[in-house]
Amino acid sequence: MADYERTILTHYNLENPYPTQWPAERDDSDPSDEDLPPALKARLNVLLRPSKSSKSRFSALERNSSGRRSLVPGSQKTQDGLENLVQQDEPDPLGGYDSVVRVLRDRGLPVESDQLLRNRFLLSSTTFSPTLFLSQVHLHTSTQSLLQGLEYLSRSIDQKSASLKILVESNFERFVRAKSTIDNVYTEMRNQGVEAEPERPLTHSRHTSRNSIYYRNPSNSGTHYRSASGQGPLSPGKGSNKPLPSDKKKNALVKESEYGVQGIKASLIEVAVKAEEIWGPALGGREREETLKAVLSSVERCQEISASGQAVSECIKRKDHENLVEEYTRARKYTQEARGISDTALRNQVPLCEHQIHQIVLTGRMWLYVEQEINDFKRGVWRKLTSAQQNMGSLSDRNQREEHIALISILLELGVDDNPIWFWLLSRYDYLKNKIHATFDRSRVEIEVLRRRLANTEKPSQRTIALHLKSPSRQSPEDRLRHLDNAPVLELWELIYSSFNNILSISGGLLGEVTDFCDRVKAFMEGKVQKTLPVGIDGQSRQHHRLSSDMVRDLKIGVNELIELLRGNTFSFFADPPIEDISMLYSPLPPMTPNTPKSAVFAPWAHQDSRFKFDASHPPPPSPKRGEPWEEFAFWPPYANSLSGVHYLGKILLLLGTAAAEMASMQSNSSAGLLEKMKGLVGGARERAARAICAAWNADAESCKLLEDWTHAPDRRDMTKMPFYFTSFESTVVGGMQKILYIPDATNTKSGSADVVLPPPSKLFQGVRSQFVTSLYKALSGMVENAEKAIPTGSDMWAASTAGATALNDGRGGVIDASSRNIRMLLTLSNLKALQATIVPQLIGQFETNFSVKLTDETKTIRDVLAQIDSRLFQSYTSPTARKLSSIISAGVASPAWAPNTNRPTEVRPYVYEVLLLLVFVHTEVSTTAAPLTHQILSHLLERISVAFLEAFKLRSKYSLPALMQATLDVEFIAQTLNQYTTDKASDTQSQIYLELDRGTDNSARTRLQDELPEMRAILKNLREATRSEFTCFKKVRVAKERGERS
Repeated sequence: MADYERTILTHYNLENPYPTQWPAERDDSDPSDEDLPPALKARLNVLLRPSKSSKSRFSALERNSSGRRSLVPGSQKTQDGLENLVQQDEPDPLGGYDSVVRVLRDRGLPVESDQLLRNRFLLSSTTFSPTLFLSQVHLHTSTQSLLQGLEYLSRSIDQKSASLKILVESNFERFVRAKSTIDNVYTEMRNQGVEAEPERPLTHSRHTSRNSIYYRNPSNSGTHYRSASGQGPLSPGKGSNKPLPSDKKKNALVKESEYGVQGIKASLIEVAVKAEEIWGPALGGREREETLKAVLSSVERCQEISASGQAVSECIKRKDHENLVEEYTRARKYTQEARGISDTALRNQVPLCEHQIHQIVLTGRMWLYVEQEINDFKRGVWRKLTSAQQNMGSLSDRNQREEHIALISILLELGVDDNPIWFWLLSRYDYLKNKIHATFDRSRVEIEVLRRRLANTEKPSQRTIALHLKSPSRQSPEDRLRHLDNAPVLELWELIYSSFNNILSISGGLLGEVTDFCDRVKAFMEGKVQKTLPVGIDGQSRQHHRLSSDMVRDLKIGVNELIELLRGNTFSFFADPPIEDISMLYSPLPPMTPNTPKSAVFAPWAHQDSRFKFDASHPPPPSPKRGEPWEEFAFWPPYANSLSGVHYLGKILLLLGTAAAEMASMQSNSSAGLLEKMKGLVGGARERAARAICAAWNADAESCKLLEDWTHAPDRRDMTKMPFYFTSFESTVVGGMQKILYIPDATNTKSGSADVVLPPPSKLFQGVRSQFVTSLYKALSGMVENAEKAIPTGSDMWAASTAGATALNDGRGGVIDASSRNIRMLLTLSNLKALQATIVPQLIGQFETNFSVKLTDETKTIRDVLAQIDSRLFQSYTSPTARKLSSIISAGVASPAWAPNTNRPTEVRPYVYEVLLLLVFVHTEVSTTAAPLTHQILSHLLERISVAFLEAFKLRSKYSLPALMQATLDVEFIAQTLNQYTTDKASDTQSQIYLELDRGTDNSARTRLQDELPEMRAILKNLREATRSEFTCFKKVRVAKERGERS
């Protein structure tokens, strides 16, 4: 099966036994006639077209050239369209494989695509390599197999030799017949017109017999021709002996007849003379012909010189800089050769030959063209080198950032008079200097425009302020940042931060570009970059590799100037008040200097932000002067709170501290004071930022009373959310102030960076310390104000409440009556208890930890203030009730109906029930609002009741036994009913009451009272039992107490 497929592939000249498409090479005609040029093919068709009226008698011998095809199946066709006898595939000559090409393909050799490589493995090719054949095809064949292959090859050779012998024997008569015919025709043509020699008798000798050859006549098998001397039956000697006519002599192929052309020679001479007479003047002189030939010869010899200029131009168009340098070097070589020829001829006083003259002229024209193209190209490269400044700060691709190195290399390779390294460094310095000025000016104007617009708006409402002050208590960090402040304020903060980031960021900012420039200057000064730069043709650019001492000095000064520009402008932004002139935004063009390139149209002017588009005749009005603290700070948005301030200023100062440390590390020997300047920059900016934040912190502390929304805290039903809101706010501000004063993340930002962040001065720290204590005082005062102050009609003080409602659901079915002063007092008292117990100590501990200081005196003062505020609120709540109780008791005791009419009273007076009923109301109010305060408040009221009894009984001078018993029943009934709220002070007051009663009676009454005591106890017991349900709230029930604690 394999032999059958190989036979098909060989016969049809295919590579695949199952082709999927018609081979493209089959569409082409035979190259013998179809590959000719069209013009030549047309001429041949015209010349060879047979006449319609006649037909050549040799038409039988004619053969259509387009019908010639290879008679050898499977032969290859070369690239020029010619076929050869080399097969496309062969079986193994050693008999091992049926296809050599398949074996090589399996071994990974590209024999199908590489014809030359394939022919080296085919035995029918003249480039067949036995060594390569054995090493690849029979790589793993054993010695025994090779010996068997040798026997197979020998048999194959013998078989082919026998076939060739048979072929020669079968066609031998044809060979002899063709040879005889050719010899006879040649002899006849040669002897035409020659005198016939006398016929000699035939003689026979051994010599002639031995050398004679017998031919067999193909037309007559019985006739033989023998030729012993090179003549046959058609030789002249066998013909007539008559002399040839004269016309035959003229055409004979002999010397006398000039080999057959004597007959037409005269005619040819006449025609030549006539042609010379007619066409001579038209064809021109021979000298002109020779001149043109010489010029053509020179042009052909100098063709490379002529093509050199065009090659340079093509390289420039393709931006093929590598080949451009090579072509330019070749052009210089031709120029030097022409100059050498001229110099040699001048030195030796030898005239130039025509070829040399043409070479010099062509070289001169070529060099003039090349010089013009190269100069234009150099000017373009210089422009690109200038414009490359702008791309370095905006491109992230390293190859594009190193564009200037490639441009400098091109200029050094081509050779220039000016130093491209120095030129680029100066251009880069000018670019950065102009960009720093422009960026700072533009940023300050944009910030001022937004400041003015924000300052001319209305002040945020109390509801808005409260909403933003509550933002630190939000769970999601995104929500906290989004609600730190008003949207316009946050927009201005973002603009300020992005401006500083664009200036002071090491990655992507102006400082990063200055740092990169400083590193490149250092690398050029040390010669590290020059090691990779070319030295130019014949080393002529080597002089530009070294920077002179003046250049090095100027570069150091330039780097220090750029750093000083960054420092000075940054400090000015923090220290100076807001600018007045904002005309830059509506100026038609940015400021340009004569040395400013077109690439200096920096990014601040490139964008067209709609926020900064306005009519030049109606610019934003200046900020109104209202005496606000933020009016003197250009970096502080109007009406911004301290929360957004510590957040954004913390980030800005971190950038500033990192940038200052980076700039300080770039200082040179000539700028020893740069470190101190950087310390001053950080310290000044920090002080201004801390002042602005403290002012906002003070205002926010006054607004902390707006945090009270009179809703229960989730984990403490006796408190509102106010303490939680305040703790979150105060903790956020304290933590932010710590980052602003110490900038901890900027101290070790880079290995080797100088420490430019000094500890805050004592004055600055004392201001922050005082503001912290002040914020606590103002927040506590605001809480008292919330509790005592009545809610004004239409006020949005507690706007977080349900719209328009003062009664808020507490989550348990009850309501918090925010319009009730007593409820506000109770909740505030409960909040103060939490502040006094945990929250304020926690905040003080955070401040002490963050700032590494002890607030001993402040802690004592804050504790005293908390105690005073708590006592004040407690008295404010209990005093009205205590006064009412005193009034009831005084009126009841002083009433004429108070003294009993019987000898033994069995009931307490009505005023006692009125007092207890009022206490029931108080107990209900306190236990449902702030349960932990119930015992304290009722104990205090019991003390006031005892004092009221004492004062009332002092007003009576004498007490009879019934009156004494009535007083005892009234006091003891209240004391026993409120037994769980009894305090030492109340017990002492009750003892004083009995002493006062004892002073108003006589001995007999005292004696009789002792006898009535058992009966009085029974009466009190009955009274207690009768009023158990009415006054059960005062009973000490453990279950109720535990439930109250859990609530």
